[in-house]
Amino acid sequence: MTVPAGAGTPVATPAPSAVEAERRLYRRQRGRRSVVVSVVSTLVVVVVLWLGVVSTPGWAAVQQSFFDPQTAVDVFPQVLLGLWLNIRILFFASIGVAVLGTLLAVVRGLRNPVFFPLRVLATAYTDLFRGLPLIIVLYLVGFGIPGLGIFPRQPPEVWGTIAIVLTYSSYVAEVLRAGMEAVHPSQRLAARSLGLSHAGTLRLVVLPQAIRKVTPALMNDFVSMQKDVGLVSILGAVDAVRSAQIAQAEAYNFTPYLVAGLLFVGISLPLIRVTDAVARRQQRREQIGGTV
Repeated sequence: MTVPAGAGTPVATPAPSAVEAERRLYRRQRGRRSVVVSVVSTLVVVVVLWLGVVSTPGWAAVQQSFFDPQTAVDVFPQVLLGLWLNIRILFFASIGVAVLGTLLAVVRGLRNPVFFPLRVLATAYTDLFRGLPLIIVLYLVGFGIPGLGIFPRQPPEVWGTIAIVLTYSSYVAEVLRAGMEAVHPSQRLAARSLGLSHAGTLRLVVLPQAIRKVTPALMNDFVSMQKDVGLVSILGAVDAVRSAQIAQAEAYNFTPYLVAGLLFVGISLPLIRVTDAVARRQQRREQIGGTV
């Protein structure tokens, strides 16, 4: 067997030995057997769960109230239009969280005594907003700040975006700080010995390594933020959740909430799968040369 190499010169590759061929055949057979077992076991579990649910006394009423196909079709355009507002809020909130969270992580990592007041403020900020439930922050920001009368009137989605940025930047800051502290001190010393400033060391050496170490955790935070964006409806923003609430009040049926929930799952799944893929790739990279 030959394969092209270099400038087109064929290079012979040795055929696998009998032992290696037997191993490859065994792996293929075991892989097919694993797939078959997985499919069969999944089908059995789904059937058992389905039979268990539909055999309950109240299934007929629940099916009519939560799984009405006609109601789902009727309210889908309305809920989908509200979801577009959630996506816009998520876009701007992600940018704000990334910027503010990075600044907080950098400030908390400053060791010069002159920056002690800034470190205290950053620590107090992260402790406060990590402890406050998001729904309380939404009330404080969405109704408290406009009540001061010092800012012009803004749509509720603006205040909701600010509340989400304030809350999630504290989580992201702590994740980034953990990643920065996981970078070995020799990396900083080597960068400074090459003439890089403190800011240059952070930007070119520390932050790239820190982000790579905590990428799965950061992506999980953004997945959680995708779900919590729906809480802006409590401020009066007509998003997917509020649209479902309006449709439910008109139809006397809870199916619109199910439609909204499925739409949120739909926008979260791509990032969830990317998070899993990044985690697997990072695990493979860390296990190169070792046996687990």
